[in-house]
Amino acid sequence: MIQSNDHAQSYYRASAHALPERPSLGADLNADVCVVGGGFTGVNTAIELAQRGLSVILLEARRIGWGASGRNGGQLIRGIGHDLSGFAKSVGEEGVRYLERAGIDSVALVGERIAQHRIDCDLRWGFCELANTPAQFAAFKGEQEHLAALGYAPETRLVGPRAMREVVDSSVYVGGLVDMGSGHLHPLNLVLGEAQVAESLGVRIFEHTPVLALVHGDTVQVRCAGGTVRANHLVLACNAHLDELEPRLSGKVLPAGSYIIATEPLSQAVAQSLIPQNLALCDQKVGLDYYRLSADRRLLFGGACHYSGRDPQDIAAYMRPKMLKVFPQLANTAIAFQWGGKIGITANRFPQVGRLKQYPNVFYAQGYSGHGLNVTHWCARLLAEGIHAGTSPGLDIFSQVPHMTFPGGKALRSPLLALGMLWYRLRERLG
Repeated sequence: MIQSNDHAQSYYRASAHALPERPSLGADLNADVCVVGGGFTGVNTAIELAQRGLSVILLEARRIGWGASGRNGGQLIRGIGHDLSGFAKSVGEEGVRYLERAGIDSVALVGERIAQHRIDCDLRWGFCELANTPAQFAAFKGEQEHLAALGYAPETRLVGPRAMREVVDSSVYVGGLVDMGSGHLHPLNLVLGEAQVAESLGVRIFEHTPVLALVHGDTVQVRCAGGTVRANHLVLACNAHLDELEPRLSGKVLPAGSYIIATEPLSQAVAQSLIPQNLALCDQKVGLDYYRLSADRRLLFGGACHYSGRDPQDIAAYMRPKMLKVFPQLANTAIAFQWGGKIGITANRFPQVGRLKQYPNVFYAQGYSGHGLNVTHWCARLLAEGIHAGTSPGLDIFSQVPHMTFPGGKALRSPLLALGMLWYRLRERLG
């Protein structure tokens, strides 16, 4: 897939409230902090820093929300990573409990930011995890009990096989767990609204400004074609698009393709029949399906994460059969939008957050592995705490989780992971 420097031709772009053009960097400037990357991580780190009184310059190589922040499924779902108990050896039991609470509190943080600044992004509360097998449904009971033990306040309820049509009009699921503390929204309008909040706090944002080189030192020099930013601290918030700007980090994240289609607007009756409670929905497969209704009653259906580095030639042709497997009743419904892009995947499916050991004034956050909408906001707060106060207990916990570099170098990274994911999918089918 050839990526332009403008936003993907997605439903989100077509329904964005405004897409203001910001200037590129055209002079040498100074700031307390330079943030590289104009997605959720970068924009919210800038907000958090500005709220603490620091001067911030944000550089984006293309447009605000150009990457996964403006293209994703729009599912605001609790959680960080996949199995946090496995990190107890690194962060201890208390650290695991902190991470579990962070997965919950990060959703609330997004909701608070939207409410405080009145960001119009179609936020709707309500989500359902979908079980593809009886074993998955049985595990939902334990998940519900664990949430209660954590003090989770929003309503959760188990939905058995006979009641599934009350949640989704499909025959492929054997049960579900409804969570009214998670939900869905328009991600591009959210990040665009947050960028306006950042600017209102004094953050200077430059688009179409790729970073050409970093010169490290007590003052970091961030060199671009039109000028150099000198800052006391640097935040790298590029995620899947870091490339080789910082090789110490780029090898730890695999850029994987993720794809979404959006139907033509559905009638009120059809939309109501498909997802009666207007929930966000996501299944439990390795190559998961996730979907929801947009504010104008389109079905947005996503998934099919690609690790091979090769994108489908026709996203709609690739994704439509997956949608029809869930909703065969949409066989005569047209696909109005199709788009895709890269998300950052880590080997342990846990985000990488911290500072470079070699250069302690360089901070980073990346590799959200599908949980980016909420976790970006939480990590942005931790980065700002670490920069402003010099320390952050939460940042320390995240930093203690070990991360491997993908083997094989840049050329073999994707093929090796693709083989590994094929093994997981085969095991899933045989199991």
